[in-house]
Amino acid sequence: MVIHAPTSPLLSRFRAADLTLAVETRCPAGRPSLLFAHGFGQTRGAWNGAAAALAQAGCRCVTFDARGHGESDRMAEGAESGHGYHMDQFADDLRRLAAAQPQPPILVGASMGGLLGIVLAGETRPSPFRALVLVDITPRWETAGVERILAFMQAHPHGFANYAEAAEQIAAYLPQRRERKSEQQLRPLLREGSDGRLRWHWDPALLAGDLVQESERYQPRLQAAATTIEVPVLLLSGARSDVVSRATVDEFMHLVPHAQHVELPHATHMVAGDANDAFTHEVARFVQSLDPLPVDRRVAGAAQSQ
Repeated sequence: MVIHAPTSPLLSRFRAADLTLAVETRCPAGRPSLLFAHGFGQTRGAWNGAAAALAQAGCRCVTFDARGHGESDRMAEGAESGHGYHMDQFADDLRRLAAAQPQPPILVGASMGGLLGIVLAGETRPSPFRALVLVDITPRWETAGVERILAFMQAHPHGFANYAEAAEQIAAYLPQRRERKSEQQLRPLLREGSDGRLRWHWDPALLAGDLVQESERYQPRLQAAATTIEVPVLLLSGARSDVVSRATVDEFMHLVPHAQHVELPHATHMVAGDANDAFTHEVARFVQSLDPLPVDRRVAGAAQSQ
């Protein structure tokens, strides 16, 4: 028998509606359950530090690669078919993953992952989540910050000659990070093509989907969903973010008056990566403040069937 330490991730495949997702679970028997949803163009690896620490504290921590990202499947039909990547597909994947957890999870969602959480928590009854932690995202965002992110994603269509070149470009994009990424850290983020060049882990067709081409048209829907969120909410923002601003935070707090807001002074939009210890501390504090957990779904179902 293999005994896994609480922080050792167990990799599995999760069947969504039309493809499978790569999922990692730490401390499977832990409580409460935390479900981490990464941002556009990221992977589940963005949560490694926080998920390991929270699993060590006894939480069940589930991270996954969104469709078209990392080790999850890409959609069979390309962007040219008109059946590319859309917000509702990502939201449905997240809803299915939440329903598969032993109890309604606390969603920790960064950027795109947070927007999906707002939609599901606001439009679904009962909410699929016990609580929301939104990481540097609000229903309305600063366009310039999003455009900077997309410009970086679009800047290297032909990839990189080697890992050193990729590390150099990431360092230029994230000047606040002191350490340059190693080859080992970069391997999950890049794929080697038939031409020998290294390209990003995500499907290029993502850039043709409506999350990029028509993202701002979702803002009224997101604002309306936010007003109907009933579960506890923590908004964690970076003081140096160019995606979330004082204006968008104030607007969000008006839409969700029961929400808590904490600003991390040394973080940009990449909150967990820039200030992981402070980020994890605030998530742990919020989790500990919640009411006692409900009965495990599977235990309750078994009791009712007897």
